[in-house]
Amino acid sequence: MNMQSKSDSYAAAGVDITAGYRAVELMKQHIAKTMTSGVCSDVGGFGGLFELDVTGMTRPVLVSGTDGVGTKLKLAFLLDKHDTVGIDCVAMCVNDIICAGAKPLFFLDYIACGKNIPERIADIVKGVAEGCVQSGAALIGGETAEMPGFYPVDEYDLAGYCTGVVDKSKIIDNKKMEAGDVVIALPSSGVHSNGFSLVRKVFDVENADIKSPCEALGGKSIGETLLTPTKIYVKPVLALLEKVNVKGISHITGGGFYENIPRSIPEGLGAKIDKSAVRILPIFDLIAKTGNISERDMFNTFNMGVGMSIVVPKEEVETALAILRENGEDAYIIGEIIKSDEKVIL
Repeated sequence: MNMQSKSDSYAAAGVDITAGYRAVELMKQHIAKTMTSGVCSDVGGFGGLFELDVTGMTRPVLVSGTDGVGTKLKLAFLLDKHDTVGIDCVAMCVNDIICAGAKPLFFLDYIACGKNIPERIADIVKGVAEGCVQSGAALIGGETAEMPGFYPVDEYDLAGYCTGVVDKSKIIDNKKMEAGDVVIALPSSGVHSNGFSLVRKVFDVENADIKSPCEALGGKSIGETLLTPTKIYVKPVLALLEKVNVKGISHITGGGFYENIPRSIPEGLGAKIDKSAVRILPIFDLIAKTGNISERDMFNTFNMGVGMSIVVPKEEVETALAILRENGEDAYIIGEIIKSDEKVIL
């Protein structure tokens, strides 16, 4: 820790430089768990260095993604629980780039706060590190910005960025998708990190009791259920890509089925989804009932229990399901690709 750098004037303005140093020291133990063979730098430098290993690749392509956690953070503030939102941050980025078939290499986070409380910052980074471990990415850098007067003292924002790599010949680009291909669902862990402006309004989270057990949620509280971290699909999907001809992948985020599934489908084709096959989680039934939200709006806002959809050839469906289940995903069929000008038929 650098004890020479201390500014009483800056501290009087609300920025404690020494708290930043303390936060870095506390987070180092979490960052260490994410280190991979490509990392070439230590925490504290001006840039994160990563040596790219392209062994076995003919034309390596870098794939990047960036995202934040959004207003789900309000739940973390209300419950004073900060060690899982980092998983959400990583998930929103790595789940995006895996849709192109890219293996995540490294991740950087950005935390902006009203007051740097080292223990809380370390908790946030603990979650980021866990997300990196789950996805096989190294946490090679980040930034914590203390911004008094801009953010409330007890609040913060969290965003991140990741880079992955895929051989150009193996990029998933939907060009070979055709009618008769099958749509497979990978279950979500809950609401993930989308639609929370609506969720907060429906449950009036700032004023309602979200900490007590809820019968509709199997005894879990609304707050605990909503704060469940976004599932990371990287490792199961990478295992699938090794043996199956995957033709399209969609990460089901904000915009739900209607916005995200079409992003992996070419012109002239559509996804016919069997709505009765979708394993809708109890939290979504509760949101719909409490907020009097139409079924279409629910499917157009939330993942409804499907965090990712994957399109494979009909003849490879059983192999795909077996591989995904071997890798911890209770995958199942929710539809098929048909000739249609309508992108999603529910």
